[in-house]
Amino acid sequence: MSDAPTPPRPADVRSPLERIPLPLRMLVYGVAFLGAVLVLLPWIFYQIDVRLPAVHVEIGWFRLAGVALFVISLALYLAASYVLTWRGKGAYVEFDPPKELVVTGPYRYVRNPVVTFLLGTMLGEAIGLSSTGILLMVCVFVVLVHLQISRMEEPALRKRFGRAYDEYCAHVPRWIPRVRPWQGP
Repeated sequence: MSDAPTPPRPADVRSPLERIPLPLRMLVYGVAFLGAVLVLLPWIFYQIDVRLPAVHVEIGWFRLAGVALFVISLALYLAASYVLTWRGKGAYVEFDPPKELVVTGPYRYVRNPVVTFLLGTMLGEAIGLSSTGILLMVCVFVVLVHLQISRMEEPALRKRFGRAYDEYCAHVPRWIPRVRPWQGP
């Protein structure tokens, strides 16, 4: 038995968040975020319809179109989130971002499919519940999300991915999907 000290092990250079498995992080982020955006906030904004019945507009059977939009948009949101998470090798939140630029799948059609489909989900919820309050919430979100994307997220992506992100932006629109997919660099 030797009395020589053992050499120190290299420190784990990953951040504390990266030590948590990615699927678990995504489950927590997804449940918390969708719970807030599709349950808590809509409930709060629905109170406008409850407390001010004069602003409520009943749309009858057209609510079914809202339910369909909600279901389709939610499925597309989940698919786009999956692509961003696995292709980007990281979560899709500002404080735990993907490590690689993703320009495949739905990202060949529009730069922000996660947000686009989330807004579609929220709009479907407003129509499905025939809620003026939730529709107001969607309108507020459109403005806030555009500001967040254009003023915070895109500059951060330009800094992180440089020329590759600039080329991507030159070919793929921010909000309105392309008819034909971008073929990439």
